[in-house]
Amino acid sequence: MKKLFVLAAAALLNTAAFAQSAWNVDRAHSKLTFTATHLLVSDVDGEFKDFSANIVASKPDFSDAKFNLTANTASVNTGVDQRDGHLKSADFFDVANFPALTFTTTGISKAGENRYKLKGNLTIHGVTKPVVFDLWYRGTITSPQGKPDAGFQVTGTIKRSDFNFGSKFGNAIISDEIAVKANGEFGKAE
Repeated sequence: MKKLFVLAAAALLNTAAFAQSAWNVDRAHSKLTFTATHLLVSDVDGEFKDFSANIVASKPDFSDAKFNLTANTASVNTGVDQRDGHLKSADFFDVANFPALTFTTTGISKAGENRYKLKGNLTIHGVTKPVVFDLWYRGTITSPQGKPDAGFQVTGTIKRSDFNFGSKFGNAIISDEIAVKANGEFGKAE
């Protein structure tokens, strides 16, 4: 009975210690990427070099996590300056009028061990739509600096037509479906 009490007390303390904790993205160990198909035959990868993200959760398995992400659209990078300039133009991101894209969690549901369906509102090009992504919680460790770090991977597909994004260009030129992948390492805020 005493052993059961000690285990229950330890679990309660662990949950209490975790209560409503905030986590901030470690940009040096995180990446926000996308892939589009060009002319139906080749994939073109890109990323956003400038973004911020945070998580608020009260459970150690992050099953109640709320993610917030903002990416600077002018930081889009595909490795080709001419293409990047076109993506920044009014044909696509229109960075002069829409300098950021955002994602905010509206819900999360279990989809397996350390796997979740992450629901939220995504805003691109001034249009906000509900989306669902796959979330993999990769675990929490103690960093070399002695602080908690948690890892996540988010994957999914969005349709650019949902966001009135690049509407001058048909699916035969640029795929309507855009694959999204984010790998994030988050440090617990002090």
